[in-house]
Amino acid sequence: MQYRTVKAGVLDIAYLEYGTPDGWPIILNHGFPYDVHAYAEVAPLLAEKGARVIVPYLRGYGGTRFLNPETPRSGEQAALGFDLISLMDALNLEKALLAGYDWGGRACCIVAALWPERVTALVSANSYNIQNIARAMEPAPAKIEASFWYQYYFHSERGERGLEKNRQDITRLLWEMWSPLWAFDEETFEKSAAAFDNPNFVEVVIHSYRHRFGLVPGDPGVAEIEERLAAQPDIHVPTIAIDGDASGVGGMTAKQARHFKGPFEYRIFKDAGHNLPQEKPADWARAVLDARSMARGQ
Repeated sequence: MQYRTVKAGVLDIAYLEYGTPDGWPIILNHGFPYDVHAYAEVAPLLAEKGARVIVPYLRGYGGTRFLNPETPRSGEQAALGFDLISLMDALNLEKALLAGYDWGGRACCIVAALWPERVTALVSANSYNIQNIARAMEPAPAKIEASFWYQYYFHSERGERGLEKNRQDITRLLWEMWSPLWAFDEETFEKSAAAFDNPNFVEVVIHSYRHRFGLVPGDPGVAEIEERLAAQPDIHVPTIAIDGDASGVGGMTAKQARHFKGPFEYRIFKDAGHNLPQEKPADWARAVLDARSMARGQ
């Protein structure tokens, strides 16, 4: 495993690389509030199967930094998708298998939808998680609304100050609530929590949870991507979508299968919460290998 950085788009992206440079390429994208350690067990399993595994820190996390102080610290979905396709360009990856969850899964879905020629296959937790911002104000069932408390908290100045002051307290609570059956220890949490000390973490997170509700403007630099996402584009690449049956945030996503027009399989990981690759690394690695086989069998 090697720690590397590369200039890509508006960022200097920090990432971990496993396997050999000539392996079949896969990018593993983490979510909020997690980091590259979500794939600490998955990545070596895939490298053993011949993969070149790239695990980047998202904008606002770890060693990833903005190149220009004037670039908006946006956390919107279009920016995450732009970062991922920019990373592929910077690493000269013509095509790659993409796998992710939460924010990282959203970026993977965006690239698969808008640049399908660059994607061999997709593994997506939470299925089709491209945001429909035009419908963001439609209420969900009470149980789901309650699980989104942190999003509404971040809409306020109090929530922004809370994340700045108490980021470890808040993120640890989210880990506990979202993965109630995952008995992670303090050392495991601290390894990832170090990534939240990034100087742009709070600004990126706050913008993300405000933009998705239409409360703040987006970055003009990715406006064209955001416009394309407003059409809720379908995904045509081979896909395995996954939910955990014990997730404490959101709901099951089986009904989103209509957005996938290529080879598709929906899986449920038993006794798993929101952080699927870290909770069930062997199952996640198996899903990646099966998605690759699905693509090769087309």
